[in-house]
Amino acid sequence: MSCNCPVTQPGPTLASTCGGSAFMLFMGLLEVFIRSQCDLEDPCGRPESRSEPDPIYDFIVVGGGSAGSVVASRLSEIPHWRVLLIEAGGPEPTGTQVPSMFLNFLGSNIDWGYRTEPEEQACLGEVDRRCYWPRGKVLGGTSVLNGMMYIRGSRQDYDDWAALGNTGWSYEEVMPYFLKSEDNQQPHLMDQGYHGVGGYLTVTQFPYHPPLSHAILQAGREMGYQVRDLNGMSHTGFAIAQTTSRNGSRLSAAKAFLRPVKDRHNLHIMLNTTVVKVLVNETTKEAYGVVIVKGGHPEMKEVILARNEIIISGGAVNSPQILMLSGIGPKEDLKSAGIPVVLDLPGVGKNLQNHVAFFVNFQINDTDTQALNWATAMEYLLFRDGLMSGTGISEVTAIINSKYNNPADDNPDLQYFFGGFLANCARTGQVGERVNPNNTNSKRTINIIPAVLHPMSRGYITLGSSDPLAPPKIVANYLSHPADIATLVDGIKIAVAMSQTPSLQRYGFRLDETPVAGCENFTFGCDAYWECAARRQTGPENHQAGSCRMGPPGDHGAVVDPELRVYGIERLRVIDASVMPKVTSGNTNAPAIMIAEKGADMIKSTWFGRRSWDYCQEEVCNYSRVRRGYNNLSGTLFSMTDKTTSRYSNEGFDMFIVNVQTNFLFQQLSLIEEKPVGKRGNPNNAVAKLRRKPTVRRNSRLKLLVECAEPHLAKTHFSVATTGSLWPRISFGFANNHVLNMQYLNPENSCSRAEPYTYS
Repeated sequence: MSCNCPVTQPGPTLASTCGGSAFMLFMGLLEVFIRSQCDLEDPCGRPESRSEPDPIYDFIVVGGGSAGSVVASRLSEIPHWRVLLIEAGGPEPTGTQVPSMFLNFLGSNIDWGYRTEPEEQACLGEVDRRCYWPRGKVLGGTSVLNGMMYIRGSRQDYDDWAALGNTGWSYEEVMPYFLKSEDNQQPHLMDQGYHGVGGYLTVTQFPYHPPLSHAILQAGREMGYQVRDLNGMSHTGFAIAQTTSRNGSRLSAAKAFLRPVKDRHNLHIMLNTTVVKVLVNETTKEAYGVVIVKGGHPEMKEVILARNEIIISGGAVNSPQILMLSGIGPKEDLKSAGIPVVLDLPGVGKNLQNHVAFFVNFQINDTDTQALNWATAMEYLLFRDGLMSGTGISEVTAIINSKYNNPADDNPDLQYFFGGFLANCARTGQVGERVNPNNTNSKRTINIIPAVLHPMSRGYITLGSSDPLAPPKIVANYLSHPADIATLVDGIKIAVAMSQTPSLQRYGFRLDETPVAGCENFTFGCDAYWECAARRQTGPENHQAGSCRMGPPGDHGAVVDPELRVYGIERLRVIDASVMPKVTSGNTNAPAIMIAEKGADMIKSTWFGRRSWDYCQEEVCNYSRVRRGYNNLSGTLFSMTDKTTSRYSNEGFDMFIVNVQTNFLFQQLSLIEEKPVGKRGNPNNAVAKLRRKPTVRRNSRLKLLVECAEPHLAKTHFSVATTGSLWPRISFGFANNHVLNMQYLNPENSCSRAEPYTYS
């Protein structure tokens, strides 16, 4: 690994994520040491952001999160496909690479920091009853902020998707795509036949396990559950989860899938760039480009064209938002936001799901000292071991059944997370430093957190305005279905029972009986109390899904078909967790990566074998002065002639690409003449057609595809006419970066003179 590259500091500092000035000295020094570690800083391995994109690509991927990173990496495996990945955020901060600091960056500037609309039955104790929804605004997306747990979900999750009519999405059919990504470092500890090796995504347990982690596993055994591979033969039990980590550091989707391929000539990445709209031809209903803004400056818009497809991978919040900003969605919602309707697609933004949880707090017989100090820091910096190399007891999970679920189905409805011994912040770094220095008698707090895996409640996302940089309106509708609150209350009671097992009682687990504010009138511990507590201190998980769900033809609530193509719009797909018909039974990062792997394969099967056209930009003429006032003139603008006799004749070229950029109004291009030159030409077969004859607005780019019916002409001559004002910039090209020689029919108008055209 090389480190002889310029070092920059992206993102927030560790001191700022811990609380500011009180943490400045120790956390500032620790960050200096962390950044001196080549494998963590990785200055030479980070992909570079492209400041100016090419005007046209084969594929544009919108969103560089868990799914988008995979899609861009896989599509760029085809050398002659030019791929652009656009991400609204910047590069990963170095501090995010340390597993124990996975909570630090929530609420920072690499987090979209969404909040729901005021909830009716959940988050009632929060300010304005708004639940907090962290989402990654960074290359790698939420895989830079999550707890790194690698959980695929149950067999029944995917079989249910297939039963809904989504052909190709059963458990047996998606399993190869989990295996394709995976590079499992502990296959000997896992169920045989359920794990892959050699993929981009390293999957392994953290190197260090706190003793309490093993005690929780033993508590599970005492409750009658097995400790097992939850991604293997059975989905029920307890486990120290495998994670997306490598050598004691985080492995985000971007680090896994993009850094190894960052030098591919055909893969471009744009950071700090927001896609505000997908361009759709309203006549053909075909997506052909995106509108972007850089650095949050909405007045500086640019257009980038896509030759083949546009793939939206913004996640369960941003993907429906982008579709609606593009005029694709429920027409009533679009009209109320002032968005022109391109396609009335009622399912966009609907079917929103998330796992919902509650934190049950306990004290144990241990002083409340900071888990982070100079000793644990040195253990990590020198050996990539110790508390900083993991997430404390958050590495443990349990997936089990409530009393409302049938254990025989092996599709549990509760998942348990645990919190404690997290080495993320300290003021001085001294061993024995108190978490709360004003209370020397405080005991260490441990959280047991039940989460509902099969929520029946459904929310939705819509636009608050036509401003593309404004956050969308998120209505979670948590706990609006009575089954969800009943399951959660039962999960809370199971958590209390877990704390009473002999293994956890050896740590002195005691339930914190401080009443939740607003629930004092209920008897502590009864079902009514726990329901009140869960509704006031709701714990949303970061597992949002379903807002662009897939479904078979005829499913009027579906947004995409089983090949993830947006219904009613050609050359547009959504590939991320938003396509899930039902959220999976566990953490959603691994399923999102699987969806991306499968989606990329679908795209390859669609386009592979077709002639792929590498666009070569050639600025022919950029006129600095243009004659005004000729709004109705028409004439021949330029001609293009392939003067070689045989170079292309056997390659089967049947498409030419004209890219035009204009700063003027009322432009229309049409093919007026095509005549073959040479003996092999056949005038009867050499009929070319123009894909579109659009009127182009001010400050826009336009791609025109000219298809030739006779692909083996030795020489072909094209003339193109314009009606309206003049085109200041025109470029023309086709496969393998060859550029046709270009002739202006009026020889007096050479580029060097920078004069306007003369029409006859």
